[in-house]
Amino acid sequence: MKYILFTLLIVLSLTLFSCDKGVDSPRGFSLPKGNIETGKTVFLKYQCLACHTLKGVEDSSIVKQQDISVSLGGEKTKIITYAEFVTSIINPSHKFSNPHSPEVRTPQGKSKMKVFNDVMTVTELIDLVSFLQPNYTLKPYQQTRYQYYPH
Repeated sequence: MKYILFTLLIVLSLTLFSCDKGVDSPRGFSLPKGNIETGKTVFLKYQCLACHTLKGVEDSSIVKQQDISVSLGGEKTKIITYAEFVTSIINPSHKFSNPHSPEVRTPQGKSKMKVFNDVMTVTELIDLVSFLQPNYTLKPYQQTRYQYYPH
C-alpha cells in the first residue's frame, strides 16, 4: 500500500511540475499597454497593407502584392491572445492561421512575411499589437444541431 501511495505521489508531482515549460514558459511575460493610433501609423509605415487587408484601413500609396492577400480582423471562434499577436509578428513561421494557403508560404514551408525584428522597435511592436487586437471579435461557437432519428 505504501508503495502504491508513494508511486502515485511521484506521478502526481511530476505531472504538476511538467506543466511548466521551464525557461521556455510564457509565465510572467508582459508588455506595457500600447497606443492604438500610433499602432495604425506603424501598420502603414511598414506597408502591411501590401500583403494584408484590414477593414476600414486603406492606403492607395502602398503597392499590393498580387499573389498574397491575408485578411486581418473579423470574427474568430477563439480568442487571439496578446502573446499570439506578438508571436505572429516576430516569428511569422511559428504558426499559420490557415495551413492550407500555399500562397503565404515558401516551398520550404516558411512564411513569406518579412521578418521585422531588426527593423521594428519594441515600442512599435507593442503599438501595432494594440492596434490590431481590437479588430477581432469573438464569435460564439455554434454547435451543430443534429436531427434525432428514432431507430
